[in-house]
Order: sequence, then structure tokens, then C-alpha cells
Amino acid sequence: MNFNPMAFVDNLYYMGIGMLSILIVMGALIVITVLLNWFGKKGKKDE
Repeated sequence: MNFNPMAFVDNLYYMGIGMLSILIVMGALIVITVLLNWFGKKGKKDE
């Protein structure tokens, strides 16, 4: 089996794009959850 270190270095760009995409999706889910929680509490009266 032939190991090419430059193949790993060349693929770092694509791995970085994948990690950035995962971070963006997780951030969007957190923001949506916080907003839904905030709007859900707003309609209820304080007890």
C-alpha cells in the first residue's frame, strides 16, 4: 500500500468545508430552538 502525505494535505480543504457546514447547521438549530422557546414562553402569563 502506498501512502501519500500530500493526498491528506490536499483533502484538508474539503474536511474544513465539511466541519464548517456542520458548525453552521448546529448553530442554526440552536438559534431556532432558542427562538421557539422564547416565542413559546411569551404567550403564557406569569404564574
